[in-house]
Amino acid sequence: MTATRHRAGVVGVGYEGRDAEQFVDELLAAGVDVVVDVRLTPISRKRGFSKRALAENLEAAGIRYEHLRALGNPKDNRPGFSGDADELRAALNRYSTLLADADAVAALDRVTALAASERVALLCFEAHDHRCHRQVVLSRVDEQLRAFGVN
Repeated sequence: MTATRHRAGVVGVGYEGRDAEQFVDELLAAGVDVVVDVRLTPISRKRGFSKRALAENLEAAGIRYEHLRALGNPKDNRPGFSGDADELRAALNRYSTLLADADAVAALDRVTALAASERVALLCFEAHDHRCHRQVVLSRVDEQLRAFGVN
């Protein structure tokens, strides 16, 4: 995770390979104000990363938590993100079309509004943005911030 302390904007974060304590410490070091969970279903077999436990751990550290289900990636689209270049491109394209839904547009607007004044971390499992649907969300939010002259 790369971020500048106390700078508004948005970063992508994944908890793959981290434990809950380490993850929260990294968020604090990065100056994150709010974690926006973009998992369709915010549950995890990994201790501390299901919605309730994660929200409680973040709150104890002074970081807010929001789950925006409308930005989740459907289960049947996930394998493409770990596939070859063609499968990845297809998964990205499919996910991008899903963001035209009214709920997804509202959720993107919510993330953009938060990122205009706070440090937002978009959360999903995958450690790297390039193998996760959150790369599309990051790109869209960055575009919206630039359009408003924020970034």
